[in-house]
Amino acid sequence: MQQQRPHVAILGAGPVGLDAALACADAGWPFTVYEAADTVAAHVRDWGHVRLFTPWDLNVSRRMRAHLPHAPTGDACPTGNELIGELLSPVAQLPALEGRIRYRTPVAAIARTGLLKHEQIGTDARAAAPFRLLLDTPDGEETAEASLVLDCTGTYSHPNTLGQGGIPAPGERALHSRITRTLPSADGSPGRWAGTVLLVGAGKSAQTAARDLAALPGTRLEWVVRSPAPDWGAVADDTLPGRQELVSTAQALATGAHDRVTVHTGAHVQSLSTAPVGPDGDRVLVRLATADGPREVLADHVVSLTGYTGDHTLYRQLQVHECYATGAPMNLSAALLGAAGGDCLTQPATGIAQLCSPEPDFFILGAKSYGRLNTFLLRTGYQQVDEIATGYAGVEGPRPLSGFPS
Repeated sequence: MQQQRPHVAILGAGPVGLDAALACADAGWPFTVYEAADTVAAHVRDWGHVRLFTPWDLNVSRRMRAHLPHAPTGDACPTGNELIGELLSPVAQLPALEGRIRYRTPVAAIARTGLLKHEQIGTDARAAAPFRLLLDTPDGEETAEASLVLDCTGTYSHPNTLGQGGIPAPGERALHSRITRTLPSADGSPGRWAGTVLLVGAGKSAQTAARDLAALPGTRLEWVVRSPAPDWGAVADDTLPGRQELVSTAQALATGAHDRVTVHTGAHVQSLSTAPVGPDGDRVLVRLATADGPREVLADHVVSLTGYTGDHTLYRQLQVHECYATGAPMNLSAALLGAAGGDCLTQPATGIAQLCSPEPDFFILGAKSYGRLNTFLLRTGYQQVDEIATGYAGVEGPRPLSGFPS
């Protein structure tokens, strides 16, 4: 018997969520996209001023191009704002998605109707119970049901903390409002970052911030990097010039090439507090442990770019098997950790078996599916959507863990 059409709940209207919506539309499946913000791609808007180091051809899915034949092509690398304006907003406005995106409606929790997390483990009865979603809408709380759930909520709204070992440094929680945890922008107001900026982190986001802040004439940068000998994510014979440019800039700053930048390698933040400066203001006093001994920095701004992880509380009542090291779904994490190298362009292709968890018909897609691993590309998310669409269409190949009749 052919599978019944799943009623799909898609969480998040970012690039991968929108691509999943197009896949559902193409398959003729009923679906709803639940988006927390009042617009698509809210996370992308938060870093809209930043230019990606991947070109258009890696950021437009085959479904998007089929529905938008004039979508950008080529080797040019878009900014986040260009990605939204030239691709994601037009996708959201397609007739195929009309009335399907519910804005300002985040999903607060997901469960199985009538079942708790520990009940009916691996049974048909669990797979047959519809998902129950708790929604926070502009008019109050609501519930909804679905037979297939795709969590595409991303990670950017859940930043990591800056303290040693990944927990908050003493004083960090009290000074939460004084810490920037998104990529800083100097567009339109370079004076916003005047004075001393303490930057924590070493990945591509931190490298981007260091490059941009170092270029501001009124800014002094104190850059805290955990590794004593960072490789900055260098890739041999890198085919992405933008990525190589970030590595080269970080290497230059670390060797003292800029007189307003100090890079503290092998260092971590011990504590944060406030220090009065005159009668009407204060600065943030940051105590560091460095390879050269303790150091104190009086900072006008603190920028923490130590990575992001998804919100795992959404599905705490579901039987999702997560890796104890990465926080990603176990099967996918095992495949990624077993692959050689850390180049995002050479990640292993994953089938639907790697995307499955013990909870039937529930999938984590996009950046959130990589947990703490930082090698995700949009192209990977689109490939994940392909796997779901193929598996649930009943074509030859691996079958999903499913509660639908067969």
